[in-house]
Amino acid sequence: MPRYAASVQYDGSHYHGWQSLKSGLPTVQAAVEAALSKVANHPVSVVCAGRTDAGVHGSNQIIHFDSDSVRSERGWTYGSNANLPDDVAINWVKPVVDDFHARFSAQWRRYRYVIYNHPIRPAYLPKGVTWNYRPLDIERMQSAACHLVGEHDFTSYRAVQCQAKNPVRTISRLQVSRHGHLVVLDIQANAFLHHMVRNIAGVLMTIGAGKHEPDWAKTVLEARDRTEGGVTAPPYGLYFVDVGYPEVFGLPDSEPNPHFVAPLLPW
Repeated sequence: MPRYAASVQYDGSHYHGWQSLKSGLPTVQAAVEAALSKVANHPVSVVCAGRTDAGVHGSNQIIHFDSDSVRSERGWTYGSNANLPDDVAINWVKPVVDDFHARFSAQWRRYRYVIYNHPIRPAYLPKGVTWNYRPLDIERMQSAACHLVGEHDFTSYRAVQCQAKNPVRTISRLQVSRHGHLVVLDIQANAFLHHMVRNIAGVLMTIGAGKHEPDWAKTVLEARDRTEGGVTAPPYGLYFVDVGYPEVFGLPDSEPNPHFVAPLLPW
């Protein structure tokens, strides 16, 4: 059957992660598959570039699905959105070659972690940002982040229950920036381990608050022991924002989300 790629954005606050669950609890994948199935008039299964946890958001999650139903790109997009809940939307749908795979064709993934850094908790976007009331020094955080760039064993930065057989990952970029009261972590890697970004965020915030020196990020990394890595940061404020594929597939550029912070800049 013909294959299609699509980009999905979602607010993960009310979902038990991306992946469909046998328990029937609400997930983003289940919502997307139900909407696409209505447009296709047959059951549709999707594969994503990277599964996200409960409470984590996405602005450019890439999926693929197969269908022999004849629909235009606009028909797939607007038809699906008409059948999706308000907190999930399809950005675009595009036909692709049969050997395109949302997960295995991806060369890198990119996440954003957005921190509201202010003494008073925010009444708006309570699940769209993580609140940290301690003043964060982004220069200390960036200095610490440099220790994590490159190919490393990230055992200390993954969840104890992570099922990945190999803990080695390659972080190509890790940038810390401030936009008013918002501190933003941009991180790009070939792939990520379970809770990897949230554990990195937890370590960097601890360093930014002055509780440890920047070299602590390296000490944690080299320990290869999750118990050395401190508290896992909350899922709120974490966004799956971009995926890189070979140009031959001709996928559209990513959306500059989340909209309330500075647009994504090319690296």
